[in-house]
Formats: sequence, structure tokens, C-alpha cells
Amino acid sequence: MSILTLTDICKDYQQGKEPVRVLKNINLTVEKGDYIAIMGPSGSGKTTLMNIIGCLDVPTSGSYVLDGRDLKDLTDDELADIRNQHLGFVFQSFHLLPKMTALDNVALPLLYGGVGQKERRERAAQALKAVGLEDRMDFLPNQLSGGQCQRVAIARAMVGKPDLLLADEPTGALDTKAGSQIMDIFRSLSDDGMTIIMITHEPGIAACARKIYHILDGELRSAPEKGGTGNEEAEA
Repeated sequence: MSILTLTDICKDYQQGKEPVRVLKNINLTVEKGDYIAIMGPSGSGKTTLMNIIGCLDVPTSGSYVLDGRDLKDLTDDELADIRNQHLGFVFQSFHLLPKMTALDNVALPLLYGGVGQKERRERAAQALKAVGLEDRMDFLPNQLSGGQCQRVAIARAMVGKPDLLLADEPTGALDTKAGSQIMDIFRSLSDDGMTIIMITHEPGIAACARKIYHILDGELRSAPEKGGTGNEEAEA
């Protein structure tokens, strides 16, 4: 069952008097439970693609269907509701609020979603326990290591039980050991059935995913299957 379908997605940005095409007819189908990595160098279009998938930007043309709903022509408020109700985000730089405890940072999306205080705290505590931070709930971000901050960010992303978890360079700011721990958490989430799309420039991190795509000059291609010729194309 597909959770996400991109069809002929293009994205243009104005540069001087001429539009520049950053994404070129991207086609991608993501099935429920998929664990996908998208790799590409700086300027390849991978962040633009992630922003469109995350409803932080809109395509110039093409169709984006999420969980059976065509997102074309939605208002900013409607896109914000989609992000809150269906998507979870993990970023390289954590984006934790410095004056809030780990527990309150994790509970924040539930506050925006209108969940009551008692349930917010219970669900946030469960999410922190799931990432191994049950003994750090009352710590502020500056009292945590980088790896612990990223685990808080993952707990925050999963607390709303999103349909799709989006991770943009989730190990980019971490050392090798902490990065490996984060990948263990992602693997566990995937094994539990969560759908994950991850952007990374690190082949070793991408190898943790079940499917790998490469984006170059705004065009998306899948990595060849084992024993393939290397000429296989993604649906782009």
C-alpha cells in the first residue's frame, strides 16, 4: 500500500530574469513500511525534494499524493495541519528549544495538536523511554550530548505517531559512535513498521536503509539491485 506518490514533480526558482529548474520530473512511490535513503551532493536538489515531501515547500508542477490525499492547492494552514498530523521531522541540528526540558521538547507537537497536558506528558515519556532517555527527561538540551539531543529529536518526531518520518542528515553533526546509535534506533523503528525517508551524503549511513536513491542535477535514480547492471532507473 503506497503512502506517498510523487508524479512528474518539478521545482523552479527564479534566478535573475530566468527560472532555474532544481527538480526535474521526479517520480517516486513510497510504500507503507519502506525505509528509503536519498543520496546526493550539495546542490543536487535533495533538500528541495525533502522540503516538498515535508510540505515545507510546494512544487512548481506535478502531483503529490500523501496517504490518498492530493496536496495540490492546499493553503498554508492546511499544509501545516498535514505536517502536524502525518509527518515527523528529524534534522541535523536537532532544533530543540533550549529552555525546555527533553520531556517538554518532545511533548511540543502534541501541544500544537491539541492533546491534553496529562496525555502529552505520558506519551512524551514513552517516546523518550523508547530511545533510551528515560533518565534524561528533565534535562535541558545543554545538559545532553549531541547524540542524546538527536535521540530527543527522534522521540519528538515519533511522539505523534506519524505516517511518515523524514530525516535530513540525521547523523551529520554526530561522531561515529553516536551516529551508529541513531541508526540502530531508525532500524528499530523501521522493524516496527514506521515509514522512513532519510537524506544523507554518507554511503555507510545510506546502507542502513532498505532502498537507496541517488539524486543528481535534480534527477532521481535508484541504486542498482545486487547483481544489477547499474543502468536501472528509478521512476524518474
